[in-house]
Amino acid sequence: MRKKKYKILVVDDEPDIIEILQYNLEKEGFEVRSLIDSRETLTAALEFKPDLAILDIMMPYQDGVETCRLLRQEKELSDTYILFLTARTEEYSEIAAFETGADDYLIKPIRPRALISRINSLLTREVKRIHAAPPDNGNLVIDKMSYTVHVGDRIISLPKKEFELLHFLAENPRKIFNRDALLDKVWGLDSQVLSRTVDVHIRKIREKIGEEYITTIKGVGYKFEPEGKE
Repeated sequence: MRKKKYKILVVDDEPDIIEILQYNLEKEGFEVRSLIDSRETLTAALEFKPDLAILDIMMPYQDGVETCRLLRQEKELSDTYILFLTARTEEYSEIAAFETGADDYLIKPIRPRALISRINSLLTREVKRIHAAPPDNGNLVIDKMSYTVHVGDRIISLPKKEFELLHFLAENPRKIFNRDALLDKVWGLDSQVLSRTVDVHIRKIREKIGEEYITTIKGVGYKFEPEGKE
């Protein structure tokens, strides 16, 4: 039985989708708030403080990617997971979602059991993170207890999946992982995201912490350098 009653914000412009999601999520014990107008998302999220937000991409007035970008700018919502549930199957839509800080991406039509499984997987990582000690890699400190990254005197904010990818690589220094292995370890076995998603996240991490900590092994994958590349 889930000890904490997690809060989920659902944003979709289709009332039928809202009804299906709310019914299935509440049946699983989640506290749910739903919105049809995406322009109200930021205000509602700051008030509701959801543990996870489910966003559609194709919405009038303000699409899901822009909505995700606005949520990720708010420090108060830094602990909120963002999951896209969308009919868009194009690769560029998925890449755009992850570029703005999404944690996961599912394609409609809705399969309630698969959705609940994915949500539980994300929130289980949320529970486990508070027990992890921070790997200290010289000038770089990755603190999973507070979900912060310190580079020298700087404190850097990373979206959850970027943080989890960096933390996983740092826990396995100098070991090479290909994209499929990283998708498995960070996104999970049932993930539907593309392998290029890993490249997007690695690039975003490097932009924030510097190029020296993650090495690309051409044609193979990536590895973490504890003290940075010389």
